[in-house]
Amino acid sequence: MCRLFGMTTGGPRVRATFWLLDAPQSLKAQSRRMPDGTGLGWFSLGDEPVRDRAPIAAYQNADFASHARNVVSHTFVSHVRYASGAPVSVHNAHPFDMNDRLFAHNGVVKGMDVLDTWLTDVDKALLEGDTDSERVFAYVTAEIRRRGDTTAGLVAAIRRIAAELPVYSLNLLLAEACKLWALRYPAQNELWVLTPRFGGFRHLQSPHEPGSLNVSGPNGDGRHAAPAYVIASERMDDDPGWRLLEPGELLLVDGLKATSVFPFAPPAHPLTKADLSASEAASQSESG
Repeated sequence: MCRLFGMTTGGPRVRATFWLLDAPQSLKAQSRRMPDGTGLGWFSLGDEPVRDRAPIAAYQNADFASHARNVVSHTFVSHVRYASGAPVSVHNAHPFDMNDRLFAHNGVVKGMDVLDTWLTDVDKALLEGDTDSERVFAYVTAEIRRRGDTTAGLVAAIRRIAAELPVYSLNLLLAEACKLWALRYPAQNELWVLTPRFGGFRHLQSPHEPGSLNVSGPNGDGRHAAPAYVIASERMDDDPGWRLLEPGELLLVDGLKATSVFPFAPPAHPLTKADLSASEAASQSESG
């Protein structure tokens, strides 16, 4: 299945090199099983979302490696793709960017012809590719705009999708500057969190450069470790602090304050692997 990665320090700008390139199960390592696209998103010094995407595997992508080593941000969203039907192209690679937010998804949602009727021409103008994921994001974005609150809009959108469309899995990451939402829904695919208390501070370096802050204690090389929440589709190292999100759990990390809510009923039209096409089923396997 596609793999998600999200991280936020809540403010200090850091590099995510360890998690993206060097961890035992880094995104680069995972991409050998998910070769159909790579994307890394972060926030500029002006807190505008920035993305770099490519229709190739992360381990083959020199730009991904360069950004992983050099980009500093307080919040990151990354994704490696195993295509489930939509073509392999840069426009179908995650994360997606709409209205100053980043979004990445792992799973399968059907009924896109129905979802398209929920979108206005203004909503559809934000679409670049062909995936169910991007259409879900467009609808989430529309609900956020209507309700004037990100959490309320996200919950309203997922509730309607779950009530009216066939859903296999809707694991997602949604990011704003210094904020990260993570949803595991329903239970088919895993999503894990590592908190600052349990090792999320390790391997993050705050470089001395404009826009960077130094927190915690010195490492002996003039740099400082920064506490962070790390969210991933699978445990990326052997730290015992990784926690599996509960089915239906929506985790909001705002700064370094985390809150979990469970606002969703089970899908009204749940899909099983038997309901998926061969490519969709392959994309949702643990080895895929």
